[in-house]
Amino acid sequence: MLDAIAQALRLNGAEREHLNHLTKPVRRGVRAAARTQRVRPALQQLLDAMADVPAYVIGRRTDIIAWNRLACALLGDFDAMPPEQRNLAWQIFQEPASRELYDNWEGKAADIVANLRLDAGRYPDDPRLASLVGELSLKSEEFRRLWAAHDVLDKGHGTKQLHHPVVGPLILSYEALRPHGDPDQVLLTYHAEPGSPSAESLRLLASWSAEPAGAAQHQADPEAQHRADRG
Repeated sequence: MLDAIAQALRLNGAEREHLNHLTKPVRRGVRAAARTQRVRPALQQLLDAMADVPAYVIGRRTDIIAWNRLACALLGDFDAMPPEQRNLAWQIFQEPASRELYDNWEGKAADIVANLRLDAGRYPDDPRLASLVGELSLKSEEFRRLWAAHDVLDKGHGTKQLHHPVVGPLILSYEALRPHGDPDQVLLTYHAEPGSPSAESLRLLASWSAEPAGAAQHQADPEAQHRADRG
């Protein structure tokens, strides 16, 4: 019956998944929703090895749980952020610099809220997700409007136009990949068309952000993340 409804409504894959969660919710419980999110060490090593590719991993409720140096240079200094601010939805609606970074900020905001709505279907008992939605609803009229639309969207691939404060305009393609073993994690990468002005700008940004050898790995501190997850 659900398949027939989905077909009649012409639902996409994310919308079908959300419909299934709404009609047959899996009560994972508060403890499951709040468990500490970590990436495998090998995945962090892969991120760090991708010196010319901005890459990061997001988990439940759009938390940013691991990243590499170039992702910080492109999108914001995740190392310096408090754990509760290492979240894509929070960054989009509470960080003023995001409105300058994304040429189509409205489209980016809509995508993030639609992805957060999909997460709410997966984890209806997540208290931190409820807290995040409550905070953003109080502080952002735009978030309230988009949340009320009930749109859902899973991450995929596409192109983003950015205006970086250091290297200027960038046209970058992004890919969303799911690492094996944890369906809540998504690896996101950005790259430019070879030989394009954006490729040269990305190369300059990588050079500008280079660190001394032996710098610390860029992953959310497990204890800090655990405190945030418990809070």
